[in-house]
Amino acid sequence: MELTINTPALLFPALTLIMLAYTNRFLALGSLIRNLYKEYQKENTADMLRQIKNLKHRLRLIRDMQVLGVLSLTCCVICMALIFYQFQTEAKVVFALSILLLAGSLIISTYETIISTKALNIQLRDLEEEEKGKGFLGNSLFSKS
Repeated sequence: MELTINTPALLFPALTLIMLAYTNRFLALGSLIRNLYKEYQKENTADMLRQIKNLKHRLRLIRDMQVLGVLSLTCCVICMALIFYQFQTEAKVVFALSILLLAGSLIISTYETIISTKALNIQLRDLEEEEKGKGFLGNSLFSKS
């Protein structure tokens, strides 16, 4: 199979969009951490410490996602150079590495999304329990209609 320069070039738009999504996650998480830090300075609770630990873990995951995404993009560039200089075997190896790095990045992204969803569900459950205690659950957003 002949690898053409168009093959790795096809990944550029996808990788660019993925990196944009990762950057948006990072910025949102950074904002959340800053807000939580301000709250923690006013009132530090065990619940806040658990949230901070969770956010710290998610921040590391986002960093790892971004690193793997950048490495995948870099491998695509190297692959294109190898194709240009007619090193087909090496280009195929580098392209395969690029695909593996992209897959790793997506797997970490999925894991981070699962962690994020669990954290949000815990907060929603706490809010739902508060509403039950106040007797508002019948008319709330949490009732199952």
